[in-house]
Amino acid sequence: MSRGRMGRGYLTEEEKANRPTVTKELLLRVFSYLKPYWKQLFLVLIAILLSSVFSLMPSVLTGRIIDEGLIGRDLNMLIKLLVLSLLVTLGANLIGVLESYLNTWISQHITFDMRNTMFAHLQKMPQSFFTTNNQGDIITRMTDDISGVERVITSTFTSIISNVMTLIIAAIAMFQKNWIIAVVAIILMPLLTLPTRKAGKTRWELTREAQASRDEINGILNETLSVSGQMLVKLFTREDYEYNKYVKANQRMIDLNIKESMAGRWFRVVMSTVSSVGPMTLYLVGGILMIKYHQDLSVGDITVLIALLNRMYGPVNSLLNIQVDWIRSMAMFTRIFEYYDMPVEIENAPDAITPDHADGKVEFRHVGFSYEPSRKILKDINFTLESGHSIAIVGPSGFGKSTLVNLIPRIYDVQEGEVLFDDIDVRKLDLGYLRRNVGVVTQDTYLFNGTIRDNLLYAKADATEEEIKQACRKANIDEFIMAQPEGYNTMVGNRGLKLSGGEKQRLSIARVLLKDPALLIFDEATASLDSISESKIQEAIDPLIASRTSILIAHRLSTILAADEILVVKDGEIVERGQHRDLVSKNGVYRELYETQFHKALETEKQILAEGALEG
Repeated sequence: MSRGRMGRGYLTEEEKANRPTVTKELLLRVFSYLKPYWKQLFLVLIAILLSSVFSLMPSVLTGRIIDEGLIGRDLNMLIKLLVLSLLVTLGANLIGVLESYLNTWISQHITFDMRNTMFAHLQKMPQSFFTTNNQGDIITRMTDDISGVERVITSTFTSIISNVMTLIIAAIAMFQKNWIIAVVAIILMPLLTLPTRKAGKTRWELTREAQASRDEINGILNETLSVSGQMLVKLFTREDYEYNKYVKANQRMIDLNIKESMAGRWFRVVMSTVSSVGPMTLYLVGGILMIKYHQDLSVGDITVLIALLNRMYGPVNSLLNIQVDWIRSMAMFTRIFEYYDMPVEIENAPDAITPDHADGKVEFRHVGFSYEPSRKILKDINFTLESGHSIAIVGPSGFGKSTLVNLIPRIYDVQEGEVLFDDIDVRKLDLGYLRRNVGVVTQDTYLFNGTIRDNLLYAKADATEEEIKQACRKANIDEFIMAQPEGYNTMVGNRGLKLSGGEKQRLSIARVLLKDPALLIFDEATASLDSISESKIQEAIDPLIASRTSILIAHRLSTILAADEILVVKDGEIVERGQHRDLVSKNGVYRELYETQFHKALETEKQILAEGALEG
């Protein structure tokens, strides 16, 4: 038995600890999702009412079948009543189908609305949201939690209404027959259901313990019977220890399995006994009223009262358990609303500016930034990149280079100072306009599972065939694409699995070029690649640097030398700036980087070129 099914009807310790606070505001917010569908909801209520009436009518007709048909020996009446009972049952079932359809329709449309709202909201979340939150948790909120709304509407809400209506109609029917027996039945109902709940809870607790014991057994088996686990057991001669641990866990599981099995048997005994006490009590009370007090009661009337009592067991049990379902439903809505209520940190200003033309000029004025208050990533950053020029940003890993360039397209927002794009604070620019004019090629290239063409068109959906080919030629990837049997229709696989690192990187450059941004940013675009792939990508990057406004975060000396200015960043500050020759002459950070990284990379490049010349 799975844990999800075990917990049905009873709260787990975790659920008890995290029980949500149900407020008026929370309820109003939950029911606000039903408001657009109030007409359909009204039809559901009508259907539930009719279904409740129709489903109880066969029980009421049973009395007439016994009294008028069987005891009265009236065959025609018997046939009429049986046909009527059949038609009523059919009517109840058909209304039930309509109710189910309306419930499903409403719930599906509400979940449709909620998924769209959630997805749109998540799209606006800052990058920090996705770096700090577990991806699995995000997807769970989008899928399981919102899908649970359907169960709430089709099960919890409608179950409450249906069960309450059934009880009310059944109680009215009982009082119409005999108020004394009706009162006895109502008094008996909670007394008869509470023992079954107690027995059910005991059984559930034992089942949960048994499941935990089985989990422990599986854990031992997974650890000790794996290749690495067995090697460790043998090397440390722990066979006897592991065997004894397994025997003890196995014995606990056996004992709990026996208790669980017997608890199930006793549960069925309690259920069977309790369910027979009610009818017997009504037979007794009815018999006393008929025999001793000569009440105007017939055998059919008592049969109807007992049938109605039996029909009330289910709704009463369901309503007694409804608190658990209700708490779980409110917890689910609370989790969904937690995401809805997360503020959108980066969004358009009310009077956002959309210029007619972008030159790509960038200026940083006293910029400061930190992910956490205790640790500043960038401190008082100042520089200007004129349109048509290029800047290389170098420095040790982990000291804020990528963070710095991410402030330009507002992946993050500055906390101090300002970043200007074409002399306008980026926070005042239209966000779509800004990001359309900033192209970024990162070290971690992401491709969607589709064709090469699909991934290219992601940058510009209406790009012509010639524009696509021209971008690929500039990115030095066109020969590779045309060599594939499917050409631009070649599938790249999940995350570009079917392509090499260099091919993915060149494809990402082509994608950015198709976007045709005013500013190009290369963030370690050749890192983590083999030397041959790096060389091909560099061949694509070099002419781009000369023709566009560019920012380069690089470890390759030839790329750095191609830039108009070099900024050296360490500990979040620009510690050096200038041309290569001037920076090397200083005994500073750049000189150290040159001797440990750049010079070595240059020698490797020369060796590759020499080998290529020899092969030629």
